Amino acid sequence: MNHNIERRSYSLEFKFEAVRLVTESGRGKTQVAKELDVSRTRIYSWCRTYADQGKSGFKKNETSNNDNVELKRLRIENKRLREEREILKKAAAFFARELK
Repeated sequence: MNHNIERRSYSLEFKFEAVRLVTESGRGKTQVAKELDVSRTRIYSWCRTYADQGKSGFKKNETSNNDNVELKRLRIENKRLREEREILKKAAAFFARELK
């Protein structure tokens, strides 16, 4: 079963604001999750991460996510460039035979 579910990513500022709303506003995690249209589990996770590691806990995840996106983009580009190189090699060999 192939589900085309797009994974949402959130900025560091958004995560910090969500945690701040829980810790400073007196609203519960479930209420904040509904207000921000984020899963309750995600809010719990962000609050736990912030309590355990502070802001540095988020930077690691944010960086690795950005790195993964860039790595995927570079792999696709690398594949395309290899295919283009193979086509050019074949074309060069063809024209070299034609000149003889």
